[in-house]
Amino acid sequence: MDRTTTIILLAFASLVLGALATAIFIYVIVPWRRRRRKKRADAIAKAANPTPSPTDSPEEPEPSKPAKSSKTVKQHSLFIIFDQPNESSDERLTEWLREKGAHYDSLKKVFLINGQQPANPITIANAFLPGELPDLFREGASETIKGISLIVKPPLRKRRNQQVVIFVELAKEAATLFNANVLDTSHDVATEETYAQIIGE
Repeated sequence: MDRTTTIILLAFASLVLGALATAIFIYVIVPWRRRRRKKRADAIAKAANPTPSPTDSPEEPEPSKPAKSSKTVKQHSLFIIFDQPNESSDERLTEWLREKGAHYDSLKKVFLINGQQPANPITIANAFLPGELPDLFREGASETIKGISLIVKPPLRKRRNQQVVIFVELAKEAATLFNANVLDTSHDVATEETYAQIIGE
């Protein structure tokens, strides 16, 4: 076998291996990335979507399972529906978020409050679809917010429920600050019993 033939065979083998690598990438890596992207999009939607439609009445939040106990729910959600949303309530919301040390997640378009467990932050989303809030800390963010939803994952162990306690305190504080109605995921007005169930007392 002469040198030219060897070179041609090696070049051909390289092409075959390259084609094989491309096929593996297309059939394995690309679907994996799509699944990963879809999973991330679903997570964002889950955080933002248990909310009422902007055109509906405030008492129609997006349905999800009621928060009965920390063991049976994936997340706790409460909807703070402002009594009189206007520019002034937007300013109060901005100051309240600053006061609570909230930071803006530009990917999910929500605010996060670290609380006692930064690994499991409390999410502050728009109470109305699509659940996104503008970055109120930036100049020129002009949008009247009609309400917010507070979302948190329950603790794995009840003795670690400090974050859930903070979650309930934030909901009560926001209700007072904005003279707001607080709704649970069953469309009912939240009561002390609702809060006790969330905390797990």
